[in-house]
Amino acid sequence: MTGTPAPTAPLFERMALVGIGLIGSSLARAARRHGLVREIVCSARSQTTCDKALELGLVERASTDSAAIVEDADLVVLCTPVGTYADIAAAIAPRLRAGAVVTDVGSVKQAVLRDVGPHLPDGVHLVPGHPVAGTEHSGPESGFAELFEGRWCILTPPAGTNAEAVRRVAELWTRVGSNVEMMEASHHDRVLAITSHLPHLIAYTIVGTATDLEASTQSEVIKFSAGGFRDFTRIAASDPEMWRDIFLNNREAVLEIIQRFTEDLTMLQRAIRWGEGDVLEDLFTRTRAIRRGIIQAKQA
Repeated sequence: MTGTPAPTAPLFERMALVGIGLIGSSLARAARRHGLVREIVCSARSQTTCDKALELGLVERASTDSAAIVEDADLVVLCTPVGTYADIAAAIAPRLRAGAVVTDVGSVKQAVLRDVGPHLPDGVHLVPGHPVAGTEHSGPESGFAELFEGRWCILTPPAGTNAEAVRRVAELWTRVGSNVEMMEASHHDRVLAITSHLPHLIAYTIVGTATDLEASTQSEVIKFSAGGFRDFTRIAASDPEMWRDIFLNNREAVLEIIQRFTEDLTMLQRAIRWGEGDVLEDLFTRTRAIRRGIIQAKQA
């Protein structure tokens, strides 16, 4: 005799989201869909955003006071730009309950250890995280529960982190559809400098160059945008404050990758200048193979 499977018990009683933009609102939707938390609360900088989160049914309570919202939460997720972490950590630390888990969704992980870790009281566990997913949109209305499905979430807990806290955060991301990878924070920042941060910097630069063209040419660039430029404009439409903080907080890794990219670009410039078609074709062949690998890994 078979019956309906018993519902899975929630992983956390109360999840407090500090920030409720694309990632935070998507996590709220996914956690609610999969029954991962009993209650979701959030804070935001503006009352308008708080009201929108409540209107959308994302949370039970919302406040502009991040310290008040984390009280009695057993999971706190920082979903704000990385540059805000230090001030937020200092504000919420006195109100965190013993045994609470603090995690985040930022694209730079050494900054989390530097800016959040020192503020947390004993008995509160820090498990930095980075869901490698997103769109160019922002705000609580832009989220959707499927955002993390089939994507990677990288966790970078420092040595000695409570194993049960790490397990619960990993399970949270697994149950919203992510593939979870453990990584050392500095290695994460080097990897993301090339896979995410440099492409965004290039996109901002190319679109910025287009805006500096004379008016007649600029209008034609927009009118005749093909796939390449159109894709760059999508990336360059990402949250300016978030990306400002990413570059400033991962500056060493980003500057290293920019230097290597500059050297490779100079090589291509020389090949074009001297008509070295074999050099260009060899590079294009190798990079085409990388694209095929991304498609095979279902990350396209």
